[in-house]
Amino acid sequence: MNNIEINISRLNYLLGLFNLTKEELLSLISQGLKNPIKESDVFEGNIKLSHLKKIDNIFKKGLQFYVDPEVPIELPEASVFFRKQKFNSELNLGARKIVNAFEEEKISLSALAKLSDLKIDRKLPVFKLKDNPKEVSIYIRDRVYPTFNRNLKEFLKAFIGNLAEFNILVFEFVETWNKKEKANIDGFYLSPNAIILKRQQKSFRREIFTLAHELGHFLLEEEEIESISYQEIYTDSVNSLERWCNDFAYFFLIGDLDKEIKKIKSASSENDYFNDLIENIKNKTHLSKLALYTRLLLEKRISPKDYNIIREEEEDLARKKVNEENRRKEQDKALGIKREGRSPKPIKSPLFIKTIQAAFIEGVINETEFCKKLNIKPKQLAAYQL
Repeated sequence: MNNIEINISRLNYLLGLFNLTKEELLSLISQGLKNPIKESDVFEGNIKLSHLKKIDNIFKKGLQFYVDPEVPIELPEASVFFRKQKFNSELNLGARKIVNAFEEEKISLSALAKLSDLKIDRKLPVFKLKDNPKEVSIYIRDRVYPTFNRNLKEFLKAFIGNLAEFNILVFEFVETWNKKEKANIDGFYLSPNAIILKRQQKSFRREIFTLAHELGHFLLEEEEIESISYQEIYTDSVNSLERWCNDFAYFFLIGDLDKEIKKIKSASSENDYFNDLIENIKNKTHLSKLALYTRLLLEKRISPKDYNIIREEEEDLARKKVNEENRRKEQDKALGIKREGRSPKPIKSPLFIKTIQAAFIEGVINETEFCKKLNIKPKQLAAYQL
C-alpha cells in the first residue's frame, strides 16, 4: 500500500497545535530529499505512506490519527496552546513537542485517577498577585520545603516528593546532548496541578529555582511556558506575574537567610562585593551566587556595572569547567579510555507512581501497561507494588 487517504482537518489541527505553517511542514519533511515534497503531495488528502511517516516523525501521533474521520475540535482542556495564545518565551518546535507530550500525559493520568477513584484535589490555597510573595513563601515553605540537603539532586528529589503530598505532580524531561531539536524552555506549569522541568544535570541549582518559580505559577493558577534567566529577571520587560514568581522562588529558597543579605548595604569592589558572605549564604541555600547578586541588583544594593563584572566572571568560570571537561574527554579518547556515559533518568514523582499503582490495583491497566508507564522491566514489578 503506497498511498493512503487522510483526514486533512486532522493535519491542519496539528499545524495549529504546533504553530507550523504548511510551508514549514513541507520544508521539515523534505530535508535530505533531492526533490522537495510539494503541497499537492500532502494537502489534497491522498498521500504516500512514506510521506505520512515523515509527518508522523514530527508529530508522534501514530498513523491511525490521520485517517480518523472525526474532525478534531480545539478544546481548551485539550491543550495549553488552545487556552493561551502568547507566552513569555518564543517556543521552538522542540518545546512545543515537549509541552504537547506532557499535556497528553497529564490528561491520561487524570483519567486513570478518576477511574481508580483516587482523589488528587488541590490542597494548597490559590493566591493573587496582590498577595506579598515573601509572606506567601513563608506559608508555603512551612509546608513543602524539605530538610536542607547539600546534595542538590537529593534535595530536588525530596522537594518533588513533598509537592506530591499536596497533589502537585512534577515531571522531569531529559534532553540528550545529541538531540537535534532541543526545547528552548526550562519549565512550565499546566493547570490544574502539573509542573514540568527540564533536567539541568550540570546545574541543579537552576532546576531547583525553576521548580520554585513554577510552584509560584501553580499558587497563582497562572499557566506559563518559559526560559528562566537570572540575568533578565530584573529588567523592566519582566511582567508582574513573572516578577512575583521570581520573588516567591527567591524567598522560598533563602528563608531566614534573607536577613543576612539585608546586612549588605552596598556591594562594590572596595568591599570585595561581600564575596565571603555571599559564598556562605550560597552554601546554606540552593540559590546560586549569581541569583544572590541578582537580588542585590533588584534592591539597588549593587550597581549594574559591578553586577555585570560578577556575571561575566561566573559565566567565565562555567565556560572553563565545560572546556576542562571536554579536554579530559578528548584525552581519554586519545588514550583509548571508554567512558561509561548514560543519559540521566528523570526523577519520578511519588504522585505519578501512586496514580499508576492505583490504576493497576483497580484493574484499570494491566501488568504490561503498568511496566510501560513506569518504564520498568517486569522483574522490577514487585518493587513498585503496594
